[in-house]
Amino acid sequence: MAKILLDTLRHAYVANPASESDWALKELNLEWEDGGAYALLGPSGCGKTTLLSIISGLLRPSRGRVLFDGRDVTDLPPDERHIAQVFQFPVVYDTMTVYDNLAFPLRNRGVPEAEVDVRVREIAGMIDLTHMLANRAAGLTADGKQKISLGRGLVRSDVNAIMFDEPLTVIDPHLKWQLRSKLKELHQRVRTTMIYVTHDQTEALTFADKVVVMNQGEVVQIGTPVELFERPQHTFVGHFIGSPGMNVLPCDVSNGGARVNGVALRTTSGGDLAAAAGRLEVGVRPEFVTFAEKGENGVLPARVVKVSDAGRYRIVEAQAAGQAVKLLVPEGADIPGEETALRFDPERTAVYRDGWIVA
Repeated sequence: MAKILLDTLRHAYVANPASESDWALKELNLEWEDGGAYALLGPSGCGKTTLLSIISGLLRPSRGRVLFDGRDVTDLPPDERHIAQVFQFPVVYDTMTVYDNLAFPLRNRGVPEAEVDVRVREIAGMIDLTHMLANRAAGLTADGKQKISLGRGLVRSDVNAIMFDEPLTVIDPHLKWQLRSKLKELHQRVRTTMIYVTHDQTEALTFADKVVVMNQGEVVQIGTPVELFERPQHTFVGHFIGSPGMNVLPCDVSNGGARVNGVALRTTSGGDLAAAAGRLEVGVRPEFVTFAEKGENGVLPARVVKVSDAGRYRIVEAQAAGQAVKLLVPEGADIPGEETALRFDPERTAVYRDGWIVA
């Protein structure tokens, strides 16, 4: 296991990058503690797989360094970094038994057979494959083969980190929850550094202790699932995490405070907002919007346009200040008539300038 440090890392797929748009991976500095569970989360094309390939040694960065426990491994090939990888499509040897698939990495390194047997049976028990050890891998389902890929990473004692690149994409939806739970359980037992790449917020938030949210080659926020939900540092994080995503409304500044369509709103953004230049917006999650009486101070006049039943709560879409605003209403609670007003929780409402939160 290793502490992984990415120092002023950048990467471009063009020979001589001349502008910011030429960089597939913009400059970043990241530190992952030994034994942690991390996720790289973002849409397709945001740089997740590029970063994973740099860490594993499949790709050399254009700029910067990769360090494992303080040792510079930037120029080392993958086999000298002791990285295990689990890919989107399971890589197994169909003609081998499950036992031999799990044993392969150890036998390939000359580990004594008695030690191989102990280790294989230990890992098979962890991933619920003990009853299948004598079966040929060709007959397994996709989730069974993915368990083998995971087991081959766990069976080695010299692994610095295990990388997961969209590992549940080809797994049936009803099995994804089981495998996510198994991954979390395994991490808590073996405490190997794990880095999980995905575009699925549910996978990232349920697996990782800390999530690295990326967009357009840039890290926009690093935090725990709670931090990402309660305090998005960028409007992209607010949109990408949560369902429905964060409400974002254009605002202006008057007397040092935020105003939406002339209504003064209290927010957590301190300091003198009059000094804030650029595109200004107010952001608040649907969970922190409630109905209010028209005419009260600090509320936005609104009109209910749509109600969707989501089981334990209803998603209400309203129009306020010419913008769509969503809020969550508990099942059984009253929803006012078409004309109403909305109150934003001031402790959960922030001002964003050009996408970034105003502290």
